[in-house]
Amino acid sequence: MNQYDGIKDSDNRWGRAWNADTYKVATSLLILTTTPLMVFYFYISAFHFDCSLFLPIQQIVEGQLTLSEFLALLPPFSWGSALLFLGWVSFQIGLAILPDGIHRLFPTYKGGSILGSITPGGLRLSYNINGLQAWLISHLLFLLAAFWFGWFSPTIIFDHWGTLLWIVNGMGFSLAIFAYVKAYWFPSFPQDRKFSRSVVYDFFMGIELNPRVGPIDLKLFFNGRPGIVAWTLINISFASAQYAIHGTLTNSMLLVNLFQGLYVLYFFWKEAWYLNTIDIHHDHFGWMLAWGDCVWLPYMYTLQGLFLVFHPVDLSWQFATFVLSFGLLGFWIFASSNNQKDRVRKSDSQAVIWGRPPEMITCSYVTQDGTVRQNRLLASGWWGVARHMNYTGDLILSLCYSLACGFDYMFPYFYFLFLSVLLVHRCLRDEDRCRHKYGNYWREYCDRVPYRLIPKVW
Repeated sequence: MNQYDGIKDSDNRWGRAWNADTYKVATSLLILTTTPLMVFYFYISAFHFDCSLFLPIQQIVEGQLTLSEFLALLPPFSWGSALLFLGWVSFQIGLAILPDGIHRLFPTYKGGSILGSITPGGLRLSYNINGLQAWLISHLLFLLAAFWFGWFSPTIIFDHWGTLLWIVNGMGFSLAIFAYVKAYWFPSFPQDRKFSRSVVYDFFMGIELNPRVGPIDLKLFFNGRPGIVAWTLINISFASAQYAIHGTLTNSMLLVNLFQGLYVLYFFWKEAWYLNTIDIHHDHFGWMLAWGDCVWLPYMYTLQGLFLVFHPVDLSWQFATFVLSFGLLGFWIFASSNNQKDRVRKSDSQAVIWGRPPEMITCSYVTQDGTVRQNRLLASGWWGVARHMNYTGDLILSLCYSLACGFDYMFPYFYFLFLSVLLVHRCLRDEDRCRHKYGNYWREYCDRVPYRLIPKVW
């Protein structure tokens, strides 16, 4: 029997597709070939065209800039940057395998050895949750080394931003190739693999659900480290570069560091909860995650801080107050909606949502191995307002990253536009999965909560 035999329609309830049609293959190939070029384009735009996204194209079209001249603006390769990045990844691997000690200090923090959700193959894997500890150690050492001991400049990341771009791309593609080969020759959990008849689609979306190398779960590690740990360090380096170049630290840079710092800290505080999200529970580990975590996340999620290095926007106190308030509102909606679902998952009917017992729809579903299981859909609190209010809060917060940068350039708004497309697609994808998984129970939930993302609108 080969990997395609015995496939049932019900198996499409989880993860990526079994069969890749022409549209899926073409879309995968398009993303594979264009997004790496896009990251390099944004780098050139920032460092050579004053963060204008249109001027490079305009000059090429008008003949003011030849293609060879444009390509000459690409950053050089640097072995020093290669050692810097490899040292960072190695350091994060070491931190990832350390026992967690934070949960002993904070009783409400859930860390240490945590069981994930049951996989379609019927497995329940254990994870070493210690991301908050890794974040704290990394930042403490960086701040001490850069600001206290002066071993290197706090602008070190900004100074190597271009040369690091080659290194992270090489890492992302190499990791994706390794994951593809590993899925065929030495898979960690063969029963949780998915194959299609397209090499492109399998390489892009991934075959293994939970590939592991020794104690390291590749998906959790690269989703959460080294990119997300580095996110706030990158912003600190950008803030330091702004001060070094312009002699000032603007309120806009402080707002971006505050908002994104809150987001990252919340991610690590709720890392155990993250095991139940679509990222870990359903997405396979292929190029999309491997390259995305190594390149797209650190380079495209930090565009606001990079923009403010070149354009130190100083907001009026009235507008800064509005952006701060609106951003905190978005973060509160994002965090409280996630917390409501987590609270119900932990204590079931004993939880209290907005001062009342939670309203839930009890439903049953069948796993790939034929086991009938039960689940409950929360239909009150934020989850009674819209079916994805956590995404709504996330979008509000991400919009405020961009609003802090003013209105003169499109450059800092790219992340908000990208996240809007990503979350709308994820919203539709998640609902399609739930519709197949829960059937009439999901339709009942949709009747009770008719709006997906924006109450009274959509």
